[in-house]
Amino acid sequence: MSSTAVTAAPAAPGLFAPRFRAMTVGSVALISLLAFEALAVGTAMPTVARSLDGLALYGIAFGGPFATGVLAMVVSGIWCDARGPRGPMWHGVAWFVVGLLIAGTAPVMSALVVGRVVQGFGSGLLSVALYVIVGHAYPQELHRRIFAAFAAAWVVPSLVGPAVAGLIVQYLGWRWVFLAVPAVAVPAVLLIHPGLRSLGRSVAASPPAGALGRIGWACGAAVSAALLHIGGQQRGATALVLVALAVVGLLVCAPRLLPAGFLRAARGLPTVVGLRGLASAAFVGAEVVIPLMLSRERGLSPTAAGLVLTVGALAWSVGSWLQGRIPVPASRATLPRVGLGCITIGTATVALAVRPELPVAVAVVGWAVAGLGMGLLYPSLSVLTLEFSAPGEQGRNSSSLQLSDSLFAATVLALTGAVLAAGSAPGPASYTTTLVVAAGLALLGAVLAGRVVVGGGVRQGG
Repeated sequence: MSSTAVTAAPAAPGLFAPRFRAMTVGSVALISLLAFEALAVGTAMPTVARSLDGLALYGIAFGGPFATGVLAMVVSGIWCDARGPRGPMWHGVAWFVVGLLIAGTAPVMSALVVGRVVQGFGSGLLSVALYVIVGHAYPQELHRRIFAAFAAAWVVPSLVGPAVAGLIVQYLGWRWVFLAVPAVAVPAVLLIHPGLRSLGRSVAASPPAGALGRIGWACGAAVSAALLHIGGQQRGATALVLVALAVVGLLVCAPRLLPAGFLRAARGLPTVVGLRGLASAAFVGAEVVIPLMLSRERGLSPTAAGLVLTVGALAWSVGSWLQGRIPVPASRATLPRVGLGCITIGTATVALAVRPELPVAVAVVGWAVAGLGMGLLYPSLSVLTLEFSAPGEQGRNSSSLQLSDSLFAATVLALTGAVLAAGSAPGPASYTTTLVVAAGLALLGAVLAGRVVVGGGVRQGG
């Protein structure tokens, strides 16, 4: 009697399988450092401005690196597609570290701004290169999990970053907020180095056609982004003029940096990129209002109001973990639609907490639902971006995704600031307006989510 041996299919490797372990640890560490530095600088900057007598340059200390980051994202995308992600990765780390060292040793505020501008350029190069590395180094079945790890790497610093930065400023001095990070950044990129050496060059050997023009439009978008950021920190006619000029500049420049069909939500990648921007704008627009609303209208202390944001960050982490482990949905539209639906419902629920007869717990639950939606949505959009990208387009499309995120968020932040500053003091009407607008942006995304589907839109296999 014969017997037939049944051999089970080998399990897919995990993120920490031997061939991926160093790459995963190094990449997640770099993402965490980018997130920590972005949050820590906000905590330290008031002390920096007082120490260096640089209040006049306070706005450009934030707007400058944001603008160079926008330019670097475009440059990194072109570079990655032409030569692969190794060059942008190493240059990104070098610019990032040099910028931190300049800022940390700055004798005057103008020197610190120079360091911040250099640091922002490095961050932009790195953020796109890391996405392209995922497309080159990890099999498709691991994309959801590595992007979930990236999302967690952003969320965790939002929980502890401001507190850690505050302790550093208090006990070690503000300079160590900048000087301590290179000690971790360099070992992190050395972990990635062996994996980078194994990556071949992209199919192209030179920059794609139109690269120079794209960089020119990126310069225009960068200047507009800086004006937008600075204008959002002003008041009165100055703010209105700067924000108006910035919005016009972005409307002219940004569409030329995003996929064709972006403005009409064409199916596939243009909608994916648009959903990322709408989600970012909705979440950030609500996030900046919630502590102010809960403090002024509901009497919460700054610490208690901040804990509500912490709940949202934790829920974001949970959502990211879930989307990386649930079975792959049959339709590409499922996770984006559910995520944006959660953001819509959660943000609208938070808006109800303006009413004094409702318990503050309403806001806590609502923001947790919104955070869960972001966790489900963000990694899924990153996965779809790589799925819709040919090998020589991963850099360009990854930069478009992150540009949409940054530019939408910056625009809504500036406009939200204008709404809150419109009267003598923010009140229930202004809070409700901003939160309803945020919920509306997420709802628009939920309505458009089905347009990520191209053709049948049903996944085949993993």
